[in-house]
Amino acid sequence: MKTQLFIDNLTTIFNPQALFSDGTAQYRIPPEPKANESVKLRFRTGRENIDRVVLVVCTDTRIEMKKVYNDRLFDYYESMVELSDKMIDYYFEVTSGTVTVYYNSVGVCSGVEPYYNFTITPSFHTPDWAKGAIFYQIYVDRFYNGDRSNDVEKDEYVYIGEGTDKVTDWFKYPAAMGVREFYGGDIAGVWQKLDYLQELGVDAIYFNPIFVSPSNHKYDIQDYDYIDPHFGKIVKDEGEVLHRDENGNLMCDGTYPNKYATKYVCRVTDKENLEASNRFFAEFVEEVHKRGMKVILDGVFNHCGSFNKWLDRECIYEDAEGYEKGAYISADSPYRTFFRFNEDMWPYNYHYDGWWGHDTLPKLNYEDSPLLFDYIMHIARKWVSPPYNVDGWRLDVAADLGQSQEYNHYFWKEFRRNVKEANPEAIVLAEHYGDPTSWLQGDQWDTVMNYDAFMEPITWFLTGVEKHSDEYREDLLGNADAFFGSMRNYMTRFNTQSLQVAMNELSNHDHSRFMTRTNHKVGRTASVGPQAADEGIDKALFRLGVMIQMTWPGAPTIYYGDEAGLCGWTDPDNRRTYPWGREDNELIEFHRQLIRIHKDYQVFKTGSIMFLKGQYKLIGYGRFDENDKIVVMINSSDEVREADIPVWRMGIIQETRMARLMLSDREGYSDEAKVYPVVNGLIHVECPPMSGMIIKDIESMG
Repeated sequence: MKTQLFIDNLTTIFNPQALFSDGTAQYRIPPEPKANESVKLRFRTGRENIDRVVLVVCTDTRIEMKKVYNDRLFDYYESMVELSDKMIDYYFEVTSGTVTVYYNSVGVCSGVEPYYNFTITPSFHTPDWAKGAIFYQIYVDRFYNGDRSNDVEKDEYVYIGEGTDKVTDWFKYPAAMGVREFYGGDIAGVWQKLDYLQELGVDAIYFNPIFVSPSNHKYDIQDYDYIDPHFGKIVKDEGEVLHRDENGNLMCDGTYPNKYATKYVCRVTDKENLEASNRFFAEFVEEVHKRGMKVILDGVFNHCGSFNKWLDRECIYEDAEGYEKGAYISADSPYRTFFRFNEDMWPYNYHYDGWWGHDTLPKLNYEDSPLLFDYIMHIARKWVSPPYNVDGWRLDVAADLGQSQEYNHYFWKEFRRNVKEANPEAIVLAEHYGDPTSWLQGDQWDTVMNYDAFMEPITWFLTGVEKHSDEYREDLLGNADAFFGSMRNYMTRFNTQSLQVAMNELSNHDHSRFMTRTNHKVGRTASVGPQAADEGIDKALFRLGVMIQMTWPGAPTIYYGDEAGLCGWTDPDNRRTYPWGREDNELIEFHRQLIRIHKDYQVFKTGSIMFLKGQYKLIGYGRFDENDKIVVMINSSDEVREADIPVWRMGIIQETRMARLMLSDREGYSDEAKVYPVVNGLIHVECPPMSGMIIKDIESMG
């Protein structure tokens, strides 16, 4: 009787909260339709609550939807749409009595808003393995030293005016200008820690650049064809390292400073070392695949390094066997068009375009060089093909490539075509800030590193600190309206298949560690020192960030060491070494448990999301599909908070009960179950201070 009264109350007057549709498999069948295929679109309303639903396609095609079935709470309307090979957009027009509203990707609207229309791009498919996958980002030099024979020696070569430094204290803070510091981490070290990554629950390893390069970050690539022997294998080790004269100047073979150490030249130009490193990497990927994991490489194609064999400003390849003259060395170099030189300035070879003006990062000049374009397309195919078989590319500063937006889009279309022809299930994932819509049309990128629809809103809501720890905003701390508003807006910039594979990070190599942001402080190493990054941190608050990360649409991406409690200001302090032997094992186990829950329920990978509750420092959202219905509650205040959550909106009715799968609070975390009865379509929750809860409907728990 009470259940029927509840249902009657819901359907007495028009109920916009009952309206729902999205791009998941429950409301778009199939969710990734092919060109010239029919797609079924579904729309949900309150039962017997509306008079008419019209599907509006591409502005002027109006299709009266048919009610095809209902359950105890909702009616479901459907229509078929015949696709061509062109993208379409659509929205729903809903009429109840004298009321007409519109439903698009942000929900119920009072008017038509084309910017937020749903879209379908025929034949746009993102890899199924990446949907909701657990990515693990590794900055190789700082993860684990598995082979000391390939370490960079002290003063082995000069980089930006000073000699390299071999760090012997694994736990030393990175120097303020730490690009020439080498701690010795390598691919052998990652191999030796694969058991750890597998037990953690990692699905894919994303490497920061690993190609030949003089820096530890390797975003200034020297040779795209080979894995750096300092990360791979050194089988031929000749020559001498640099030494200093009585005045402290670095010397090499009696010349200063442009001729580099014989030992470095041998290590990075000798084909025995390069081929051995490539073979070793291929063996590594094979082992990763045997364990059911994937490997993603970092592709830096907007610029290279001044050390690059095509430019050779440092004269490394000038006399090396088997190499052509670099564009800096000779105007007759076959690579001359790879770069844009200012021929009006003298000496001509000194003046070339650098990315953001950095002469160590010469910008690649594709428009004037078909040879360069073809070469990079070869590289795009090479590493996703046998014998390497990597599983995709992360693309550095992808929107900057080229001299124009028109060319940029052309390049990425060709890049995608080459990658997908070589390996159809390889992912193409770009670094990007801002609206990615024009690149996510199914012909360029699969997705992006998700700053705007994940990292930014979460860090503002939980910490009030900007992602570099450069700014504090009291008005955004705990602001649920700003959080949901930002998420709602930026999530609409993705196709559903792009959102489901988006790289959802709390931290990475370019921003402060999320654990440090929990101290609510502004700072950098240069201003407050590295020790301050560890002070005043809040592990309970950090766990709330992880809980959101593991339950939000997208691919949760752990930056190495975050799971072990690593702190750090922004670059270079965020590149501290993994704290082997000093790990926070409780935090690691917390990650394992949340990753297990994430993997146990497909709804976290491909299900719908619904915002259910928003108050100051309190948010609640639902993840649901045909099989599972889950509520996530986050209380980031230091007070007990109570709330009634409208779980009926996910299709949960009166007789259902829900049970808590995980609780995290000030005391730690627990998987002890607690049952919540559903009363009048609501569950009443009491959230402890600084707590997060995952609550699931019991009927689908098995």
